[in-house]
Amino acid sequence: MSGSAFADAPVFGSSTRSAYAVARAVEYSGTALLVGGLVFIALVWPAGADSRGARRVLVTGWAVGTLATVAALGLGGTWATGGSIGDAAKRSVLEAVLQTDFGREWAVLVLLQVLMLVVLADLLRRGGAAARSLPWRVGALAVGLGLLRVYGLTGHSRETAHPLVAQLADLAHLTAMAVWIGGLAMLLGGVLPRRQPRELGTVLPRYSMLALGSVGIVVVSGALMAWGLLGRLDDLTSTTYGHFLLVKFAVLALVLAAAGSSKTWVEHRLDFVVLLRGEGSITANPAGLVRPVVLSVAVETGLLALVLVVASFLVTADPGR
Repeated sequence: MSGSAFADAPVFGSSTRSAYAVARAVEYSGTALLVGGLVFIALVWPAGADSRGARRVLVTGWAVGTLATVAALGLGGTWATGGSIGDAAKRSVLEAVLQTDFGREWAVLVLLQVLMLVVLADLLRRGGAAARSLPWRVGALAVGLGLLRVYGLTGHSRETAHPLVAQLADLAHLTAMAVWIGGLAMLLGGVLPRRQPRELGTVLPRYSMLALGSVGIVVVSGALMAWGLLGRLDDLTSTTYGHFLLVKFAVLALVLAAAGSSKTWVEHRLDFVVLLRGEGSITANPAGLVRPVVLSVAVETGLLALVLVVASFLVTADPGR
């Protein structure tokens, strides 16, 4: 059972299909919070491993991702068999879907979430010491990439003329999106609420470089995937899949515009903070520095959430229709 099998299902336009798509969007959002947040802690802000706000983001990401994975497993099965949303929790549906390739892939996702809980628990126990240790970083990377790889298997990457290229592009796309989204969430939930100009002057430039690389990978890998899935350029306007893809491109363009403006503003503002670090006019009113950054990051995060919703419907659409 693959993405194309779902697209051929008679309930393509049903509420069950919509619920399944939303469950996938929520699942990936949680996974992105967790995986991207761990990358942020490991590479950008190791001290954040001891921050209550950062820990809350990571735990929330794991819980949301795990629960949504279980929900998507049941909803995917009941959609393919023509059932209702209420049937998703039935034992017979779960047993039936676990006999398919789709179900086994989703079961692997649940097992990887259990392994990720071990990685997360070690970070919560040892804090910054774990975030700076090579063994922990290697373990977190391995499990995180495993989650994203299996998640990608449930899409269309194997249905192209060049499946190896498509699957590599898909993994790169998912990883870059996770790093981008998880980093934004860590800024909103961990770094910015602390309102420490010195910390902002260190963390924001580091994340800016990481996000810039992620954006480049998202654009290039997304173009490769679209090229492999669409047979002709006309398919962008003549198929449901193409329509969803155009919407995704449009929203992503808005995100990039907002991110570019935010990056320019933050760089100028941080230069000012660095010059006047320690002056009362800055340190006495850190909210004056933080508030515009919070607004910009919140807008960027909201638009990216919309991108994820559109992407989840792309997975349920047949590229040829």
